Amino acid sequence: MDHATRQTSLSASLTRVVDVLVPVALNQNYSYRVPRGMELKPGDVVCVPLGPREVVAVVWAENANPDPRLHNRLKDVGEKLDVPPLKEELRNLVDWVANYTLSARGMVLRMALRMGENLGPERMRLGVRLVGEPPRRLTPARRRLIEVLSDGLLHGKSDAAREAGVSAGVIDGLVDEGTLVTEAMPPPLAPPAPDPAFAQPEFSHQQRAAVDMMRALAANGTFHVALLDGVTGSGKTEVYFEAIAEVVRRGRQSLILMPEIALTGQFLDRFAQRFGVRPLEWHSELTPRTRQRNWAAISAGEAPVVVGARSALFLPYADLGLIIVDEEHDQAYKQDDGAHYHARDMAVVRAHIAKIPIVLASATPSVETEVNARKGRYQRVALASRFGGQHMPHIEAIDLRRAPPPRGRFISPPLAEQIRFAIERREQALLFLNRRGYAPLTLCRACGHRFACTICDAWLVDHRFRQRLVCHHCGFSMPRPNICPHCQAEESLVAVGPGVERLQEEAASLFPEARTMVLSSDLITSIETMRSELNEIAEGRVDVIIGTQLVAKGHNFPRLNLVGVVDADLGLGNGDPRAAERTFQLLNQVIGRAGRDQGRGVGYLQTHQPEHPVMKALVASDREAFYASEIESRERTGYPPFGRLASLIISAGDRPTAEGFARRLAAVAPIDQRIQVLGPAEAPLAVIKGRYRFRILVKSLRNVDLSEYLRCWLAAGPKTKGNLKLEVDVDPQSFL
Repeated sequence: MDHATRQTSLSASLTRVVDVLVPVALNQNYSYRVPRGMELKPGDVVCVPLGPREVVAVVWAENANPDPRLHNRLKDVGEKLDVPPLKEELRNLVDWVANYTLSARGMVLRMALRMGENLGPERMRLGVRLVGEPPRRLTPARRRLIEVLSDGLLHGKSDAAREAGVSAGVIDGLVDEGTLVTEAMPPPLAPPAPDPAFAQPEFSHQQRAAVDMMRALAANGTFHVALLDGVTGSGKTEVYFEAIAEVVRRGRQSLILMPEIALTGQFLDRFAQRFGVRPLEWHSELTPRTRQRNWAAISAGEAPVVVGARSALFLPYADLGLIIVDEEHDQAYKQDDGAHYHARDMAVVRAHIAKIPIVLASATPSVETEVNARKGRYQRVALASRFGGQHMPHIEAIDLRRAPPPRGRFISPPLAEQIRFAIERREQALLFLNRRGYAPLTLCRACGHRFACTICDAWLVDHRFRQRLVCHHCGFSMPRPNICPHCQAEESLVAVGPGVERLQEEAASLFPEARTMVLSSDLITSIETMRSELNEIAEGRVDVIIGTQLVAKGHNFPRLNLVGVVDADLGLGNGDPRAAERTFQLLNQVIGRAGRDQGRGVGYLQTHQPEHPVMKALVASDREAFYASEIESRERTGYPPFGRLASLIISAGDRPTAEGFARRLAAVAPIDQRIQVLGPAEAPLAVIKGRYRFRILVKSLRNVDLSEYLRCWLAAGPKTKGNLKLEVDVDPQSFL
């Protein structure tokens, strides 16, 4: 070995190399040199060069045996960020989720790094203070600003500009003239910690038994899954608050997952009533600065309780001691973009890895959770009656074959009569229809032309409030025309079928003296608007609420005693194996809004199928009969939880390319007697955003490692190129 080679070998042996995971759509680690003097260990958050840019990444492992041939090609770690390292528990979760869902590990890590932006110490905020005499040239804008700052206190620069209604330039001009001075704003004070003893509620005898179980679960501190199974209005939230109180006493953190965090104003108020302060929020509507501050508080252990949407599961908690999954059955827990994962299932995995308890709460558990409870894998904590002695709603079916609405209307005479009685009693009524917009279809009565999306296999939905026809799958919209584009007929367009906007029009006609309000996700402009509208309803300023599934989740309206489901059959005939379960859960939840506070609640189901098992179970309030029937059906057909499913969606810009690739992929599927490969076939929604879609459904026995089977198959199969795209969804919830 010559001298130069020996020197290179010696230099390589003295250089530390670490493997780093980058939060981008890549699965492998990258190796980087550790600069002399930099202390690094697995979990540390660093900046590294990746191509032409610097990215935030995480040290994943020590590389004790780097390839000496790559020594001169390795780049150095740029810097170590001053944030707590990601604990081994979270790194294991990232690896587990990526392995199970066949997602790129970098995409799972991205959720833990809060999308990877703005990490590190919070940037310094500047404030301004009035210190000098007013300038000689005193414009109206300057005068307003000086009045705002006349108290001599330090004001945030942007806050002062907004309050005075001036631009930042006005502030800068007064700073230059010596009237104002800029100073660094002190960091905001951490909010006070929740107080477990702040307002301990009085519990009923039944609730006390459940509370004791919750406290014991939290105090035990080991992995354990409990199903908090309580009817609507039974006080599930107050009961699991006691588990949180126990964890707070022990100085550990709690996470409450909710299906739609943006709609939980009432929940945050209830938390503050019990603990004296609101919990920390985590969801997509937070500003970047708030997200940065909350992420830092969570990772430093300064956030005892976090309430979040599904992505909150991947945050770097300093000492997580309990996970609550509220409304565990909700479909919103399934993430369908990027990494396809189910937050409820991955929450159980995180609790198992962290060796902590987890509580799944629901009035209508998912069939998977119900089976786990029946088999003893999960502890069932039951709340079988409503708090305060309130009765469960009485439910009746209205057979639309015998009592149809008038032509062109959608509210049957019996339901209209009951709503009129409710209004006269100064009670609220809710009309529920899980269909946004004015009408699901617009057609020309002259030629029959139907308005379809130009880039999806879907009809355009009429939205009268916005005066547009909208595709609910890709967002395409167009102004509502007055002339048929096919036959040029004028004033010939008719709306077919009801949406909530059309229902409000009908309600206003039937009950002209009533105040109506539509609650629908497409009409919500902000969280504040939503919470304001919910408060209006809770305070009794609305008589008839017309809502989509938005109203089914967790809201408490004291005067609401009547719920009318306008189309109870909607969702039962779409070929989804979970259709009956979803319909039962949704209708049970929405009718459960009635009679929670005073009076006896009643629910009316407008249906063409009163003999359907779902309708019969709802009317008889026989939950056990529904679950027994559904579980028997799933076991007989081998659907989850008695078997496993995966969906492979192949899409391309043209049909032959998508179909050809799907057929080639299906042809090389490994033979396994325990696994069925069904398809390819056109997906039920065959075109979305101009992309043609084919689906392969994979069905296996429960004890099969389906993820490993898929991994081996895809490794040996044809590779996507050009505009071809392959999406893998293990445990799919949607079959569109």
